[in-house]
Amino acid sequence: MEVERMANKSMKQCNICEDVTSEGFYLFLTFICSKCEQEMVHTSPEEEKYQYFIDRLKSNRIQEMLM
Repeated sequence: MEVERMANKSMKQCNICEDVTSEGFYLFLTFICSKCEQEMVHTSPEEEKYQYFIDRLKSNRIQEMLM
């Protein structure tokens, strides 16, 4: 799994919540902010929010393939 932590302080838009922040990481070409990372890690598959994260990641992956 390709994960790259951000070393610089450039602002990026989170592909999950769409907030703009400098703290987060890239999962392939998808930027995920630290807030969403923590929320995803602590969300169990039974929770409704889990499916939201899956759908957002899938939609971003489809967009990457079309580029």
